Amino acid sequence: MTTATRRVVPPLEGDQLSQATRAYRQLAPVLKSRKKAPVRLVADGSGIVAVPREAFELFVSALERLAAGQAVTLIPMTRELTTQEAADFLNVSRPFLIRLLEGGQIPFRKVGTHRRIRFGDVLHYRQEDDRKRAAIASELSVEAEALDLEY
Repeated sequence: MTTATRRVVPPLEGDQLSQATRAYRQLAPVLKSRKKAPVRLVADGSGIVAVPREAFELFVSALERLAAGQAVTLIPMTRELTTQEAADFLNVSRPFLIRLLEGGQIPFRKVGTHRRIRFGDVLHYRQEDDRKRAAIASELSVEAEALDLEY
């Protein structure tokens, strides 16, 4: 798989859904371990393979979603999105996204007349926006408690 592509696994059915559910139930307890060491897996015909902990966590997370009947998409951080794809990911309108881009809040580049945005930059914006919103909600909660307001 190249860095310019994305991998989509549609919702599983039947035996595949059952396999994903069993695999998730067997592998999820491994994540409860406090060790951040690589996870050792037995691969058919290849012996034991050490997998970085972060990659294993991603795999188990994907299994969890698949077992719940959801589709899973893996998007490389360097993949460039169209404005509509980025807007959909952020759950905002395309015109709102374009205002963010033109306001310098999310980096982008132009290909002819089209804007392209790196997925990593869109994800960073969302994480920062979530962090700011959580901080504001916390401040409002503290103020409400200080004023003995019920909400």
